[in-house]
Amino acid sequence: MKTTRQKALMRMSLLLFFFFALICCHSPALAAFRAGVAVRIVTPDPLLPVSGGVGPSHPTTKKQGELTVRALVFENSGARVAIVGSDFLGFPSALGNKVRAQVNGIAPENILIGATHTHSAPDCYGFPDGRGGFAADFKYLEMVCAKMAEAINEAVAKLQDAGVKIATGEAQGKIAYNYYAPQLYDPRCHVVQAVTPEGKPIATLVNYAVHPEVLGDGQGILSPDLIGPLYDRVQERGGGTAIFMNSAQGGMVTADCRGPDGKDVRTWSECVRIGQLLADEALRIIEPSKVQAEPKLFCASKTVTFPVESAILLAVLKASPLGHASDGSGRISTRVNLVNLGNAQILTIPGEALPNIGYYLKRKMHGEHNFLLGLTNDAFGYILTKEDWGSFKRYDYVSRVCLGELTGQIYIEEALKLADQSPRPARQSAAD
Repeated sequence: MKTTRQKALMRMSLLLFFFFALICCHSPALAAFRAGVAVRIVTPDPLLPVSGGVGPSHPTTKKQGELTVRALVFENSGARVAIVGSDFLGFPSALGNKVRAQVNGIAPENILIGATHTHSAPDCYGFPDGRGGFAADFKYLEMVCAKMAEAINEAVAKLQDAGVKIATGEAQGKIAYNYYAPQLYDPRCHVVQAVTPEGKPIATLVNYAVHPEVLGDGQGILSPDLIGPLYDRVQERGGGTAIFMNSAQGGMVTADCRGPDGKDVRTWSECVRIGQLLADEALRIIEPSKVQAEPKLFCASKTVTFPVESAILLAVLKASPLGHASDGSGRISTRVNLVNLGNAQILTIPGEALPNIGYYLKRKMHGEHNFLLGLTNDAFGYILTKEDWGSFKRYDYVSRVCLGELTGQIYIEEALKLADQSPRPARQSAAD
């Protein structure tokens, strides 16, 4: 016969069994797909000079809109991925790693940090200012890193049961064009919308190739440019919190702010027009899509190393006090991520890839919807194929501000290896 002690132990064992079974059946981290989003304002006060590229920054006297950092976190089957947008020209890994070190609950290599590429925000590179100093304000950058980490941590804390809608479509209207060759750009807009089980939008991610440089860096205005009005419009129209991730917009896919006389209209009202139009198009594209109730989530990454041949970029890398991670032998490394989300596949680009590279990658990727997150994890200037690099006068500038002749070839080969060696995205399996 069992003793009283044995009976008590048996009852305790049964209780523990049912308790752990209940956790395994209902734990969101192990079963349900979840999403969370958070935003922080990072507009400097007082205002700081703004940067449109290599060289000194330009003074400002006013602002239009607020600079923000935005974090969108996805979770499924124990995997978490953060996609982070920031209203800057670029956000190098020297800063991104400071952010990652302050984040709890997400593996550092699963935190993808990109920049919208506004030309009207403070320098994040540490460009030489031409007077023996640097354009960046390092106290401000520390604050930005802290706010970005706060946003990611809050997004994790706000994770809730969700599904996703994913769609691709051509954005109609006067939004972007290629300054070098007007039709040589990708008009496709890729959209992910996280929704509650009841179908209410939590967040809308817009992925489109364009330089947000309507205002530029020479008007004394600090601004998110057209991306600010895009964010406001998505929110106003019930799309939840918006996040914009740029795409293959190099050489030179810019905002189409040309007026009837052919001259650029560099006004805030033009930022509003373009931003609202792109927001409306993104919401139009996503609206009829079906909800993927429990989309599979997968994230992988690899370190890719590039030789640095550009005298301009080598000087910046060596001189910047941020401590860009070059290996001392004229090479620099960065992380490239691949994410599968439902029936979509996502690749990161550590700079401004030209449109032909973008078209090629999307054609070779394995999703029903293929996203390219440009200027993400690093922002190393333009990325050209070896055939384009230094080949004709029109590309003289973008060649000089490219790491080197083999940058495009190395990136394409390594990115597609990552895509080919990873699990394929799921095919569409959506609920009405």
